[in-house]
Amino acid sequence: PHEFTFASASTGQIKQWKCPEGAFMQNFDGHNAIINTLSVNEDNVLFSGGDNGSAAFFDWKTGYKYQSLDSIAQPGSLDAEAGIMSSTFDKTGLRLITGEADKTIKIWREDENATPETHPLEWKPTLGRQKF
Repeated sequence: PHEFTFASASTGQIKQWKCPEGAFMQNFDGHNAIINTLSVNEDNVLFSGGDNGSAAFFDWKTGYKYQSLDSIAQPGSLDAEAGIMSSTFDKTGLRLITGEADKTIKIWREDENATPETHPLEWKPTLGRQKF
């Protein structure tokens, strides 16, 4: 994003704030985990990675969660080592790089064969959502 905003996260909550006044803008709902990492790319995609290996992708402008998934721990690792600890997008913004609790680095890319039919969006905005 080319605006002066930032996001913060805690257990099950992601909030967007406006700088420099620190005004609350919106919540990103739907990632119910201890959130360890947030990353955003130039295409306004916000990624959040959780302590339990869960991941979610949001639209930065609207707060809509359009995809969620669970990372799979390396074979031989404990279930507790499924967490996503760090993340960043590469320079192109098309690949996501994650550092995980099972001591792996994973590189994720967009599914080029995805269509609205294979990956339908089910948007149900929450009542009272306000954009400041």
